[in-house]
Amino acid sequence: MAASSDHTNFARELWRRVESIHAVTYFAHESTETAAQLGVRGFWRTYFGYRAAPLGACSAATVTAAFFGFSSAMVSRSVPSIWELASPAELIEARHTAAATALRRIAGEEIDALTRNGWAIEVLAEAVRAAIGGSRALFLANRDLAPPDDPVAALWQLATTVREHRGDGHVAAWTAQGFAAVDVAVLFVATGGTSREALQPNRGWTDDEWDDATERLTHQQLLAAGTPTRAGRDVVAQVESITDALATSPFTALDDKERHRLLDALTPAAQTITVSAAIPAVNPMGLPLVAG
Repeated sequence: MAASSDHTNFARELWRRVESIHAVTYFAHESTETAAQLGVRGFWRTYFGYRAAPLGACSAATVTAAFFGFSSAMVSRSVPSIWELASPAELIEARHTAAATALRRIAGEEIDALTRNGWAIEVLAEAVRAAIGGSRALFLANRDLAPPDDPVAALWQLATTVREHRGDGHVAAWTAQGFAAVDVAVLFVATGGTSREALQPNRGWTDDEWDDATERLTHQQLLAAGTPTRAGRDVVAQVESITDALATSPFTALDDKERHRLLDALTPAAQTITVSAAIPAVNPMGLPLVAG
């Protein structure tokens, strides 16, 4: 049964908030500093190590498939050699420490208010338990982690698990349409999701790969002179709609009042993160930040 528009709108608004909480660790200095204590140095080694760790000591091919947006060459520069520097278990513990420290620094009062009575954590935990796992590899791997004792780390982990549930559904929606990852990147930029400067180098696509994808999309009449056609915009809109619908399952048990309460509870922390500029306004995720 199709999700209602209220549910899909909620799913998108929730994503903006949990992604803001989750994505702090991509950019916070605590992440690279904590990873460096394990011998893992550099932004991208830290990123791939932290995000892939719940999957275990996996191959570059596994990460390329699960993350979807990155070139295999870029992934291979960090995986699987990352596991020789630190184990997945060590990286999971490190990312919890880094996330909690960064969130307390950036939005301490708001995060404290959010975690104080435990309501938001319990609702997110119940949503994770209720979610349809299916073939969602990153969601399932994160869901099965032991919850951290630190409530801020626990909040971050739940936000991460919810966003990976959505992300896995997003990948499924694009692959069902028959698109390669680089094609999606080119369409995303063309339709205003983010800038080429923010996305291409941060996903490892060469100029030749980018140009080849542009040519394919032009041949498919989804682009014309680098500008999306009506058909191109329709494809992106359809995938986003499917992604929203697939992201609703964890929260269908919430009534309208509870959904609004959850959004209201998460909003102050997301707004403070936005104001702090902890996440760049133009970012590779195409995240519309939560303004005050």
